[in-house]
Amino acid sequence: MTDPETPQPEWRNFYGRRHGKTLRPSQKTYLSEDLETLRPLGVTREDNPERQPIDPAAIFGDDRPVWLEVGFGGGEHLVHMAARYPAVGIIGCEPFINGVAMLLGKIREAGATNLAVHPGDARDLMEVLPEGAVARAFLNYPDPWPKRRHHRRRFVTAEHLLPLARVMAKGAEFRVATDIPDYVRQTLKEVPRAGFALVRQGDVPWDDWISTRYEQKALREGRAPHYLTFVRG
Repeated sequence: MTDPETPQPEWRNFYGRRHGKTLRPSQKTYLSEDLETLRPLGVTREDNPERQPIDPAAIFGDDRPVWLEVGFGGGEHLVHMAARYPAVGIIGCEPFINGVAMLLGKIREAGATNLAVHPGDARDLMEVLPEGAVARAFLNYPDPWPKRRHHRRRFVTAEHLLPLARVMAKGAEFRVATDIPDYVRQTLKEVPRAGFALVRQGDVPWDDWISTRYEQKALREGRAPHYLTFVRG
């Protein structure tokens, strides 16, 4: 497992898009007016060059449970969970700025006050969160990187899973949703190696699940969703 005392690299490989189509004027407004107030302080190297641990209580103003969603896409699930669990603070990580802008619009519309947004690589956030700080984590329809030579870029590799395991509390739940059978295979192989136990899998979603745009696309194209639940040992 990653040692929090071990110096981390000044840079790391990142695969995937950071920008897409030109943002609408309203989305540019969300980014300029809302993002800074929702961004956790101390995550970027500019704000925290020595990579000191940040205080999760400072993000939401109290010691409420903290959840983490990795790659929130358009933000449907993130906002849904924030509304359903107002006593929980949820941090969403997403490097794709168009997705961030979409989420900010949804946050405005919903009036959610228990969300924080890290518009970047989840590893940067996990690097500065204290050990055991996260009570639940979500990985919904991650980039499948379908080519075999690209499987090492998937989130379900030690490079991501070991830092995730470090910041998750014992007994914390890690949920994974995907429509790619080979992603299921790799998840079942790699996640237990990082210190998690499989407790549930199948084609029936969780009781508090909301179907996202990515899931709807998968269903239209004939791919079956699969839901897996792990618990941090």
